Amino acid sequence: MLFRAFYALPSSIKGADGRPVNALLGSTNLVLREVELHSPRAVVMCFGPDAADYRVELYDGYHADRPEVPDELSPQWEASVRFYEALGWYVEAHETLEADDVLGTLARLEAEAGGTAQILTGDRDLYQCVTDRVSVLYTKTGSQGAERVDAAEVRKRYGIPPELVPDFIALRGDPSDGIPGAQGVGAKTAAELLRRHGSLESVLENAIRETKPKLRASLIDSREDLLAYKDIATLRDAGTKPPRDRPTNFAGGAAAARELGMNRLADRLEKLAG
Repeated sequence: MLFRAFYALPSSIKGADGRPVNALLGSTNLVLREVELHSPRAVVMCFGPDAADYRVELYDGYHADRPEVPDELSPQWEASVRFYEALGWYVEAHETLEADDVLGTLARLEAEAGGTAQILTGDRDLYQCVTDRVSVLYTKTGSQGAERVDAAEVRKRYGIPPELVPDFIALRGDPSDGIPGAQGVGAKTAAELLRRHGSLESVLENAIRETKPKLRASLIDSREDLLAYKDIATLRDAGTKPPRDRPTNFAGGAAAARELGMNRLADRLEKLAG
């Protein structure tokens, strides 16, 4: 959310100290919109390293082309934890696993407890978390608000159920993460293979029976790489505990926003508090 807001809004949006606050402002507005729509019992903002070490060990090209945090974003990143906490939002930071792993863990725990969870993200990898109790609120730069993605929508977009998303990513690849996938395999072929065989492992076990020579060779020759790509794409249990109920603190957020010079946001939060 911070990265997306930083690139979506101009750095001319500055706070009381004259430094940009575009990422703080934009990320907060994105979350606030969903808070107003869904009234969650708690909000958790998740942080983690850009690339978990074990994923880089599995494939050194993972996240290799991701840019460094821009200089104008770094101070906002550092200020975000205190600001989000002023809003009454939990902040969960994992030292070794990525934010996606934390998000997936929290969603699963909430569903297992009989509740529902909504994952606000711009990362389609998290479609794998979707169940009858978990949905993704998918946000795109330049769009107004998030688009709710349920299991039916995942099937519509990918042609497979949510639980096969890591298998799909392994076969098709994911340019945003630097995962190449199987040579010559696009989204249509990946989905067709998984519908026919039910999993990446089964696809590979039956690769020798593929009638198309190039596809057969691609699957056989890249077997170990494809299994590694699936492991990379599969979320890990972050060991996170579910949050207690904590409604958004609009008044506390308004005071923090005012202190940082985000006066229009402070006005909005004060109206919500009132």
